[in-house]
Amino acid sequence: MSYKQLFEQWNNFSDLEPVWQENLQFLARDEKQMEDAFYRDLEFGTGGMRGEIGAGTNRMNTYTIRKATTGLASYIKAAGPDAISRGVVIAYDSRRFSPEFAQEAANTLASNGIKAYLYREPRTTPQLSYSVRKLEAYMGIVITASHNPPEYNGYKVYGEDGAQLNLADADAVIRYVNEAGDALQIKQNDFNENLIIQLDEEMDKAYLDELKTVQENPELASKTNLKVVFTPLHGASGKTVKRILSEVGYEHIHYVEEQMEPNGEFPTVKSPNPEEQSSFEYAIRYGKEYDADILVAADPDGDRVGLAVKTAEGYKLLTGNQTGAILIEYLLTQRKEKGTMPANGRVFKTIVTSDLGRVIAEYYGASTEDVLTGFKFIGEKIKQYEETKEYEFLFGYEESYGYLVKSFARDKDAIQSVLAIVEAAAFYKEKGMTLVDVLYALYERHGYYIEGLVSVTKKGVSGANAIQNLLEQVRINQLSEVAGVAVLSQEDYLSSLRTFTDGRKEEQILLPKSNVLKYFLADGSWVCVRPSGTEPKIKYYFGVTSGSEAESMTKLEILKEAFSAEMNKYLEE
Repeated sequence: MSYKQLFEQWNNFSDLEPVWQENLQFLARDEKQMEDAFYRDLEFGTGGMRGEIGAGTNRMNTYTIRKATTGLASYIKAAGPDAISRGVVIAYDSRRFSPEFAQEAANTLASNGIKAYLYREPRTTPQLSYSVRKLEAYMGIVITASHNPPEYNGYKVYGEDGAQLNLADADAVIRYVNEAGDALQIKQNDFNENLIIQLDEEMDKAYLDELKTVQENPELASKTNLKVVFTPLHGASGKTVKRILSEVGYEHIHYVEEQMEPNGEFPTVKSPNPEEQSSFEYAIRYGKEYDADILVAADPDGDRVGLAVKTAEGYKLLTGNQTGAILIEYLLTQRKEKGTMPANGRVFKTIVTSDLGRVIAEYYGASTEDVLTGFKFIGEKIKQYEETKEYEFLFGYEESYGYLVKSFARDKDAIQSVLAIVEAAAFYKEKGMTLVDVLYALYERHGYYIEGLVSVTKKGVSGANAIQNLLEQVRINQLSEVAGVAVLSQEDYLSSLRTFTDGRKEEQILLPKSNVLKYFLADGSWVCVRPSGTEPKIKYYFGVTSGSEAESMTKLEILKEAFSAEMNKYLEE
């Protein structure tokens, strides 16, 4: 059916909920928006689905939630009685329609005879991850679109290990979702309301008790004079962060009151993304008022966290790579000093994350393993090595501001990260150092590893085609140099091949297939290009290293400009 025919089908559907009927009237006046809402089914991918809220097959609404959950229910029923009885944990964040979508998912599961554990209020993604394992549930769902603008929402699926589904299981779920049929025609059966179990204080307390194990030096909390400003950016983490910092004994914590309550409109920020300087606007005001040492911001679903540190020039916002390096330094230093560093300890990071973390880990005798972008691949490794005992998890992180200190959650955890960051800042303050001082000490010891990212947004049908064309063309027209620096090797994660320009035999890449290309240059720099898995963007990642900050910054800017210009030619074809 054409998008216009699908629009008419929805428009003529007599049982369509009023909120979506109203949205259809808007689409009727804007054909471009109508096409985007109906030109395809909202894709249920390996991480679930994410999209704009509204009426249409390519939108997040009651019916697309029902279809996705019907597919998930079929997957669970195919797994047998044990899976059905163990059920699914559901959490949601502060976004528009998040409570309604969570309830719709619970009702759909119950109508299929499957138990659903449902949080009463917004809870973070890592708490959902923890809860799946604690309750020994078969799966988990979290309704969130992370840091996307207010008009977005999403649906993420977790396996019994508390991690996002691995690729094989995700593919199976996707097949069931695609087989669920027309979303408008899926009816909910009558169900036993006892199948929907409301989660309460007991689960909150259990998660808080686990969080306390993140501390390496718990005595610091009650004696430090460190001043901290925290904001959840109108998201789900405020209540939990406030409670855990109070329970462990920190006293000089100031909260951005205007941003503490969950609010899916995000009224005080341009973007609820702790990667962006603008999200710290209110925190900086509080920081100046209270002379805070550090400012910490979590994203709406509480899995990622940003950090700003007081310097003589004002508050400096650190990158995800920089914060990760500081946390590795602090945590491994403590393990080493206490004699608790395992002989087989391993740090995990993604292929687009800085190599500074690797060299720090090696300095303390730990190994590092790279995985594809997406924290589910770190979660998958935690499970693998728990079973084989080959390596012991020390820390996992990615450049996009996500960190995991302890594996009781299997996704990046902003609450764990807040505890670890605050403790590290308190520890180094006792030594007369800020976290920026720590960072520059690491640079002096290991080299100035500097990274950059360029994101290009290409929306709609034409945008998706342009991104696909870029990736096809860059494979056809292989790069021999970037900004005048020779390419030594290329990693193509779609073909799983590593190729060399010096004639060496190609090698297999032992990672799952992904539409990503990475280039390693003669001066130690690297460049990576990949489409976003959750947004209509193509992303270019860069990493450089040298003996000075000025040299690294210059190399980075030259690399970014040259590579972006080369790639953008293909986007414009």
